[in-house]
Amino acid sequence: MWTTPRDDWALGEDEAVRWDELFDDLEGQLDAQAAAELAGEVADRTRRELALVELTDRVVSHVGRPLVLHLVDGSSHEGVVTDVAQQWLVLQDPATADLVGRGWAGQGPVLVRVGSVASPVGLGSAAATTGRDSVRRRISLSSALRAVARDRSPVRLGLADGSVPTGTLDAVGADHVDLAEHPADEPRRAGAVRRVRTVPFTSLAWLRPAPGSSSSLSVDLR
Repeated sequence: MWTTPRDDWALGEDEAVRWDELFDDLEGQLDAQAAAELAGEVADRTRRELALVELTDRVVSHVGRPLVLHLVDGSSHEGVVTDVAQQWLVLQDPATADLVGRGWAGQGPVLVRVGSVASPVGLGSAAATTGRDSVRRRISLSSALRAVARDRSPVRLGLADGSVPTGTLDAVGADHVDLAEHPADEPRRAGAVRRVRTVPFTSLAWLRPAPGSSSSLSVDLR
């Protein structure tokens, strides 16, 4: 079959169009592959980052907001998160944290051992990891309890077995505390102390000022 130069030009033009379409299709495939790889990398990075997030990282991001904590002793506590460390946190009674009118009874602040938390309700998904090594977060539970003990005000302890003894913290060890049990309306005197109870930290769920106490559970160790 004979072809004229014009026919050859037309065939070449058709071939060029076909190649352009092939290249466009290939480019589209590469773009889709790159997008899929990027999405996979982002998802993988997100999974790795989430794997490093601890409960307290999320609670730190929740400071200043209300939270409900259900604990292993069967108790529930709700309030505004005011202090967070690796081993403990403090919820402030909403009635004294500018949240009056939400129907929560005033019970004062409560210090909760993080290990006793069964499930938080209302915790945001954001996590603060940049402040992981801050001084505040390195304060141990024993250091926080020593600060409370120095106040010498009566406190209530919520224990894992459901009991709630009242008294004054006499001594705080590395992993336990001694509570001199006495009525909340009496000062810690030898005649008022019924007994001294030693409580391992693993049995402690929460601590809060006894009714009528002036303690604010302010853990300021600076």
